[in-house]
Amino acid sequence: MKVAAIQMVSTPRVDENFAVARSLIAQAAAAGAELVALPEYFCLMGEHDGDKLTIAEPLADATTPGTPSTPMQHVLAETAREFGVWLIAGTLPIRTPDSDKVHNALLVYDPQGVRVARYDKIHLFCFDDGQRRYDEGATLLPGNEAVAVDVTARNGEVWRVGLGICYDLRFPELFRQLGAEQPLDLIVLPAAFTDTTGRAHWELLLRARAVENLCHVLAPAQGGVHENGRRTFGHAMAVGPWGEVIAVLSEGPGVVLADLAKDKQNKVRSQLPALSHRVL
Repeated sequence: MKVAAIQMVSTPRVDENFAVARSLIAQAAAAGAELVALPEYFCLMGEHDGDKLTIAEPLADATTPGTPSTPMQHVLAETAREFGVWLIAGTLPIRTPDSDKVHNALLVYDPQGVRVARYDKIHLFCFDDGQRRYDEGATLLPGNEAVAVDVTARNGEVWRVGLGICYDLRFPELFRQLGAEQPLDLIVLPAAFTDTTGRAHWELLLRARAVENLCHVLAPAQGGVHENGRRTFGHAMAVGPWGEVIAVLSEGPGVVLADLAKDKQNKVRSQLPALSHRVL
């Protein structure tokens, strides 16, 4: 299955970000991608953390997201349908009825534009080195459910896809839980890793999650200097089940394409049957 990880340097302007995202999705689809994943916060990197609250939408109906109160979800559904791809739609701020905070939600659309999964970020990032401080919990509510979805490739193969978002990468038990009953074939993890933490741990952790689960990893990312002064690490990449980096883009907007092969994954799992050796 050919997949694509989108890298962006999102701005405080939603319309501009959606235009860039659609252009990159079109590029990926033209190159043959069947599954395309957008980065975390692709829709907005605001001047202030609270800016995401002003654009938040209620969750739309899965099959008819085209209401005036859900324009972002409408565009995502139409984009998936237009280009005939599985779209793992980065993250959107989704309102809840009983809180002034929002969920950082990853929505998945099938090639007909139907929403087939929603994952709310469970682990909320907090960082303080004495000079810079960032706390997602100030505006976000954590999710409480691990989510995986079955994706059918054009050749009929079914891929079990586990979902995570950015800081979730540091919690291997999430992905172990996702693969407890049925091994994962692919982990998709949209992110907006900071430059500081990304330089130290991004590739290391992505490759570790691939090796632990003997599966592929696809990580779209924010990558560059944003108008709010924040610098994200980028390095959107695809990783193979042996931990090898298949493709990577260091910085700037673009598309990372990778051909993923189940037969290679199955060979690795037969040679090193670690998944069947689990005790705990």
